[in-house]
Amino acid sequence: VWGATPPSPSTAGALRVSQEPGELQVTAGDTAALRCQVEVAESRRLLLRMEWLRAGGLGLVCATRLAFVTPLPLSPCAPGVRLAWHAPRATLSLPQVRENRSGRYLCRVTLEI
Repeated sequence: VWGATPPSPSTAGALRVSQEPGELQVTAGDTAALRCQVEVAESRRLLLRMEWLRAGGLGLVCATRLAFVTPLPLSPCAPGVRLAWHAPRATLSLPQVRENRSGRYLCRVTLEI
């Protein structure tokens, strides 16, 4: 079972972040894709820090800084994990998943000043 935590949107000032799907079941060898939607009041010249964490103290899966309006082509993170950014959505892809990658994942977005 793959999950995105929290399944409901959270709001912090001018930033709104939501994840989907809330839960996803895959079989070893399948590809899993988790999405993180970022909405901001003002997008021009906005810099974000995006982190994907695996719950349960298993740590950081992916971290990057990005300009809100600039697409980020598919880029590597941890081995076997890729991140793509096309505002306002990021997609974390885990191709050919292994059982040791199962768990809950959290997308954390911070506005950079």
